[in-house]
Amino acid sequence: MASLEEETPRHYYRHNRLKQLRAFCHAAQERSISRAAERLELSQPSVSLQIQALERELGITLFERRGPRIRLTPDGEELYEVAAPLVEGIDSLPEQFIARNRWQQLGHLDIAAGESTSLYVLPDLLRTFMERHPKVHVRLHNLIGEEQIHAVQQDRVDIAVGSSLDLPDDVAYRATHTFELKLITPRGHPLAEKAEITLEDLAAGELILPPRQLTTWRLVNLIFQQHSVPYQVRLEVGGWEIMKRYVELGFGIGIASAICLTGQEDLVIRDLPSIFPRRTYGVMLRRGRHLSPQARRFLELIDPEGFGAVAEREGLPDSQERILVPGSDEG
Repeated sequence: MASLEEETPRHYYRHNRLKQLRAFCHAAQERSISRAAERLELSQPSVSLQIQALERELGITLFERRGPRIRLTPDGEELYEVAAPLVEGIDSLPEQFIARNRWQQLGHLDIAAGESTSLYVLPDLLRTFMERHPKVHVRLHNLIGEEQIHAVQQDRVDIAVGSSLDLPDDVAYRATHTFELKLITPRGHPLAEKAEITLEDLAAGELILPPRQLTTWRLVNLIFQQHSVPYQVRLEVGGWEIMKRYVELGFGIGIASAICLTGQEDLVIRDLPSIFPRRTYGVMLRRGRHLSPQARRFLELIDPEGFGAVAEREGLPDSQERILVPGSDEG
């Protein structure tokens, strides 16, 4: 085994190999040690010593020296062919970084999201992202449920943002927002003032809910079935804004996520029984997908502590317990 004294010079030369290769390449290009020294703003002896050190380490002669002029040996030509692109790449690193960083400000970002996510979760995030990256073209795809999942699986979108309840193995999900479900009633409705709301109160035939294929309806149905409480739905509507309007008009009462409640509505907002779980919204993407710079910037905006890096390395590990209802959507 070599001693520390024997290893130190060799390690020193290795640590200075870039300087040696740079000196060698400039000398080869100029065919002159002195002119290479001028380009490198070094002394001629310093450039000569770096080339000699490289020759000693590789055990070859790099130049034929004839007076003030030098010429590459066959070994020198082989090394120059390998080393010149490396030195050029290192020397142009600042320009390459600036060019790449400029490219990251361009391009496009494709996000799949349903109506509720587009209306209530994304606006502030997209406003900030688009202010920071004004040249990135953002495309918001109005997709829900299986449409979102298929778009992610087929790489038709960079990411999907929505409410996930059940996903295939190749799609990962990480919750980023959590909201409670709330009871909304018209002003003056008996439940608006009742001290405690029960499942029986909700089952009295006045429920306004999203369509049956959406998550909110299926979640409400599951809760009633688990507690053996029969119920009726008076009206099915296509979205929460429509639901809120019909509740305001006195058609009945509704169950809606707090995500859509601003406090400006002309209705009463009440807590539901504790048996109703919270709803989560988060990010979905295909496991193993290489994220574009634009997608990374958006994920880092959602989670400043490094969401983008975690997403690409680990495929967005799910950190939130899911509600065990088949399917996923925006209702």
